[in-house]
Amino acid sequence: MLRDSVVRPRPVIPVPSPQQRAVAPDVRELRRALGTFATGVTIVTARAVTGAPVGLTVNSFASVSLDPPLVLWSLRHASALLPYFATAAAFAVHVLRADQAALARRFAAPIPDRFDGVRWHPDERGLAVLPESLARFECTVVAGHDAGDHRILLGSVDRHDVGQGEPLVFAGGMFRTLAGEP
Repeated sequence: MLRDSVVRPRPVIPVPSPQQRAVAPDVRELRRALGTFATGVTIVTARAVTGAPVGLTVNSFASVSLDPPLVLWSLRHASALLPYFATAAAFAVHVLRADQAALARRFAAPIPDRFDGVRWHPDERGLAVLPESLARFECTVVAGHDAGDHRILLGSVDRHDVGQGEPLVFAGGMFRTLAGEP
């Protein structure tokens, strides 16, 4: 028996008014509270229009769906790399191992060439692949959404790989391992 499908409108997320934002929580306190939630540490890479690799350290990575396989991550609107990622057709997410805190710091630093001296190779789309990560997800961008001061990028996982080791974790404003600090 066929059922009539009902098209339901998507919920609208209200944008706070200036008056509501004026009574918003203190940003430092909010950051401290959010910092109690431990996250994994990743490096997300893409390819600039010039063909050069771009990448940065990200802890906003999350799984969205297994069927279809979807992941997301977010990037501040103020990031100098936003134009590259906002126009990229694909990105790769590299989950870092516990012994890769120095690599995470390098890709978080405002240096001109984060890839200088870093072992990587391009995949068939030109994405920079870091071969020693704990896991890697090569994705096609399927959507991008502005939310507050960030851009959320949703990707369909085309290929993934998993290595061995323990994950690098970020909590309380510091890189950590599951056993403590690196």
